[in-house]
Amino acid sequence: MRRQLGFLYRLKGRVCLTAGSLNAFFTCSELGTLTMAVGKNKRISKGKKGGKKKAADPFSKKDWYDIKAPSLFNVRSVGKTLVSRTQGTKIASEGLKHRVFEVSLADLQNDEDHSYRKIRLRAEDVQGKNVLTNFWGMDFTTDKLRSLVKKWQSLIEAHVDVKTTDNYTLRMFCIGFTKKRANQVKRTCYAQSSQIKQIRRKMREIMVTQAQTCDLKELVQKFIPESIGRDIEKATSSIYPLQNVFIRKVKILKAPKFDIGKLMEVHGDYSEDVGVKVERPAEEAAPEATEVIGA
Repeated sequence: MRRQLGFLYRLKGRVCLTAGSLNAFFTCSELGTLTMAVGKNKRISKGKKGGKKKAADPFSKKDWYDIKAPSLFNVRSVGKTLVSRTQGTKIASEGLKHRVFEVSLADLQNDEDHSYRKIRLRAEDVQGKNVLTNFWGMDFTTDKLRSLVKKWQSLIEAHVDVKTTDNYTLRMFCIGFTKKRANQVKRTCYAQSSQIKQIRRKMREIMVTQAQTCDLKELVQKFIPESIGRDIEKATSSIYPLQNVFIRKVKILKAPKFDIGKLMEVHGDYSEDVGVKVERPAEEAAPEATEVIGA
């Protein structure tokens, strides 16, 4: 064959054609050879069996539910959550129960001063399209915790397991930092190990006292304004002055058996607003409808 013609060759069953010039031409016999070679290439002659399947929209089989926070927070509607619709033995409400949501306290209280605290809410019951939640723990944001730790001061931590009057078992973590005494010239304010032990003992005593004398709802109301931290600061001022004392974290270790009555006490009623029928006095007759002619 001429040099300007392409070379037709096979590599492992595949046909390749390289053209040396645009002016290349083929004879009848060469075209027949080319047609036979191309005809044997299954990739060119045949397409794939069956077209692509349309991807089903995963959200078409799911429903949105409203998340409701307990009444001890200012904002009740936290957000929405998704769950698959009821199919056969899989019930949608069962898939929602015990689901845990993490919400900023700033959103729950509508106050940006509480943005460093995260509240965990667990779904306890489903009524209609409302998911009723209850308090399930608390934590600090990482940036807030790291901003508290500084040089030239002692960090004191304590934790204790407590039981509320409504049989919730919690583990509370407290954190505090030493500060300079009044008129102190010295740069550092390190506490001695004996003083740290005394402060840690005081922290545990106050946390146990505050938790054992109230139920979970009242205890959460103490967490929000940091009243327990202020009590610890006052009690330990005679040992060593403290600053930035917080209940850093709360974990619920054990919860009592579910009671719908207690949950509704925490939440109140979420029934729809329905008008009340007003009874008209007997002597007051209903006004007659006037007909407008030509309207």
